[in-house]
Amino acid sequence: MKDFPGTPGTLTGLMLRVGQFTFAAASIAFVATGVRFQEFTAFCYLIASMGLQVLWSLWLACLDAYAMLAPRDLRNPRLVSLFVVGDWVTATLSLAAACSSAGILVLYDRDLGNCKESVCQRYQFAIAMAFMSWVLIDISSLIMFWLLAAG
Repeated sequence: MKDFPGTPGTLTGLMLRVGQFTFAAASIAFVATGVRFQEFTAFCYLIASMGLQVLWSLWLACLDAYAMLAPRDLRNPRLVSLFVVGDWVTATLSLAAACSSAGILVLYDRDLGNCKESVCQRYQFAIAMAFMSWVLIDISSLIMFWLLAAG
């Protein structure tokens, strides 16, 4: 298999995973510290989706760090297939959660006018962090798919 930037076991791959973890954890923190977030299913879905993203990214970051410290090759076809499926699933869930939360926030703020300034800003930051996490997982999933296709 060819060596693309962002492949498993490289520094750029580790940086992608750490970025995904950081943005997803920040999104959870912003939503969880908000007032009455549990009343909105979309925000609960955002926390669940970002929680899965945190676990997946942390596991793969640890795997990348291990592969860099103990020279291991993580680019065999079966392992890359697992990475592709996991990345695509988490990318789809992350995008769906971020979009549904953004839709609820627009409804709540602009259409109903029931949004306090500090609460809405907290949710906006959470949604922005979720979208940033999705961008990084999308980049990672495309690299994994490309790596698998290059075989």
